Amino acid sequence: MMTTLKTLVLAAALMSLPGLSLAMGCSHSKQQAQSCADGATWDSATGTCIPVVNS
Repeated sequence: MMTTLKTLVLAAALMSLPGLSLAMGCSHSKQQAQSCADGATWDSATGTCIPVVNS
């Protein structure tokens, strides 16, 4: 009886692991590569493209 209970608890824990790992991996969708038009560069502080000034 005790072995069956331990097996069921272990099986339930193992079945929940893939769902937990997927939930933790969702934050990667917020990171995105940004490209700007020619003559501009990405400013991560403002989150916008700014013109490149050549002096």
